[in-house]
Amino acid sequence: MLRIEGLNGGYGDVQILWDVNLEIEEGCVTALVGANGVGKTTLIRTLAGALPPYTGRIIFDGEDITGISQPKRAAMGIMMVPEGRQLYSGLSVEDNLFMGAYVRHDRKAIREDLEWVYTILPRLKERRKQLAGTLSGGEAQMCAVGRGLMASPRVLLLDELSLGLAPVAVDSLVGVLKDIQAKKGISILLVDQDVQVALGIAKKGYVFVHGHVEISGDSKALLENPDIQKAYLGI
Repeated sequence: MLRIEGLNGGYGDVQILWDVNLEIEEGCVTALVGANGVGKTTLIRTLAGALPPYTGRIIFDGEDITGISQPKRAAMGIMMVPEGRQLYSGLSVEDNLFMGAYVRHDRKAIREDLEWVYTILPRLKERRKQLAGTLSGGEAQMCAVGRGLMASPRVLLLDELSLGLAPVAVDSLVGVLKDIQAKKGISILLVDQDVQVALGIAKKGYVFVHGHVEISGDSKALLENPDIQKAYLGI
């Protein structure tokens, strides 16, 4: 569904991404894992359209979208859930969710999606009138994921899902992702430092090192790779 070909990019004169090639299969969870500071967030922002690449191509459903803006990519179904949540702290949970649907005009479907989000994330319904800035870390991440889902995405780009969260909150969100993928068939790119969490729910994985893909393959095989176990799992 989404393919990156020979992507180079970064910030101004500072190159972060080096000849990146990656594919996201339709209806599957794909994991992008690696240590902090290796370029994972730069890649996901480039995919979402927040950063223009230096060279290379981004292909979505057979169409070259390399030069298309972030709002237009969102309207096409490519939605990013950014690192650090980035909620509107002075707005209610429900208003934050509606912000995810800003590119949509189908009011009835938006209301239906809101009820679906409340079904899979019932804590948000309990907190719907509460200011987003008063949520716990886990609740804030739920709200960020819910906001992304309100865009009715075909591809959901999740940046650092587990960052700063307690294990019980991570387990809850992993369950939600499985539910989303199974019932809606949304393609998910999960970018995370937690190798075990990300590869544990993904079909295919990519290990990112210093701005490029070092190794890729079946997620289960990657988890059993001795080099990855030693580098990331302490085994």
